[in-house]
Amino acid sequence: MVNQGIQSYRKVNVTTSNPVQLILMCYEGAIDNLKIAKQKYIAKDYEAKSRAIQKFMDIIAELQCALDFEKGAEVAKNLDAVYNYVTRKILEADLQHDLDAFDSVIDMLKDLMPAWEGLLKQQDNATQPMGGYNQCGPLKRQGYIAA
Repeated sequence: MVNQGIQSYRKVNVTTSNPVQLILMCYEGAIDNLKIAKQKYIAKDYEAKSRAIQKFMDIIAELQCALDFEKGAEVAKNLDAVYNYVTRKILEADLQHDLDAFDSVIDMLKDLMPAWEGLLKQQDNATQPMGGYNQCGPLKRQGYIAA
């Protein structure tokens, strides 16, 4: 029952957020799933570890699919390279049982978050929407992120 309430809250949160907020939620979800994967690995719960890694990969794939290379140009290309790197890094870390790599990717994602938070603040302070973000629907519905 409580789980249904949480799921409903998350659904409303996603459907009412602008794309930059959705990106930040994706980063938070990716980070949380890497932390869970690491904890489950330490606890030798390999099935749960694999599920958490798969969720991380799904989130990164969604971020990658949402990149708009036309509008985002060099920034989108750089983010694509980062997303490719973190995906490879986690796959290799899982195969090599390298828990430090999990922390490295978590730190990398945390380092990217302030730029998105700054963009969100700019949007909040702007009198006109930036890049149409405030006019866009959820990330999944629009299918792109203008980086």
